[in-house]
Amino acid sequence: MDARDALASALTLAGIQLPAMDIRTPWPDEARYALVHLGPCSAPVAHALAAVIAKGVSR
Repeated sequence: MDARDALASALTLAGIQLPAMDIRTPWPDEARYALVHLGPCSAPVAHALAAVIAKGVSR
């Protein structure tokens, strides 16, 4: 959940809002790790997210 919250905060600061972000575990009874499910996103949001990531990498 911390990873999801950190990603959501970073995206919000970058002006990007995804329609859904939740946590899914592959095993219902045991949380070995969780997947951050981003939900569907539009092409403009995908481009904005790619630009933010590229900008961060270039720092």
